Amino acid sequence: MSNLSKRIKFIKKNINFYKTYKIQDAINILKKFSIVNFIENLDVSINLGIDTKKKKQNILGNVLLPFGTGRNIKVAVFAEGLQANDAKKAKADYIGMKDLYEKIKKKKINFKILISSKEALPLVNKLAKKIGPKGLMPSLKFGTITNNLYKTIKNIKFGQIIYKNDKNGIIHATIGKINFNTYKLIANLETLINKIKKEKPQEIKGIYIKKINLSTTMGINLIIDKNEY
Repeated sequence: MSNLSKRIKFIKKNINFYKTYKIQDAINILKKFSIVNFIENLDVSINLGIDTKKKKQNILGNVLLPFGTGRNIKVAVFAEGLQANDAKKAKADYIGMKDLYEKIKKKKINFKILISSKEALPLVNKLAKKIGPKGLMPSLKFGTITNNLYKTIKNIKFGQIIYKNDKNGIIHATIGKINFNTYKLIANLETLINKIKKEKPQEIKGIYIKKINLSTTMGINLIIDKNEY
């Protein structure tokens, strides 16, 4: 606890939290002050000027980050036959049909992303009440309902992220590890921002991206200058 207090005091003494930063400067500061004994994630929060009560204004989708996230994403796949073989080649963590259904139903496995072949949807839909509230149901919008299982799994394993705004209109995402080269983290962030910009609802007339913050897993939170996006 004392070490944590010293770290926080050191950070507060050396960082201006009321200032806005260029993306590159913010990342370099976060790198400098990442002094915990593990490699932290670099996380972004994008505050959108949307009305989350209106379905058409909610933002959700997926994007392949050019330099990946550095995270080990566990993937479960509903498929059989040749499609199951493709999933195996792509190194999915769990593959099956009725057996996978039972494992998920009984909470015997942990996974981050659930993918389904189109043929398996009737079985997957039976899990909707159980995994739907957790945001784990496959979706066409997320790209997790597909018959191109090999490519989808490979992309997700490498660095394709799924994003959606929360009830406050904020998108939270991990865009890499803090030990990535700065230019890689910038490229990942800009890729995500550009994808979200393209999805701006037509009815939004005011400010769409209101605020962007960068932070590390256990570290500080910095505000990005609006001229950067």
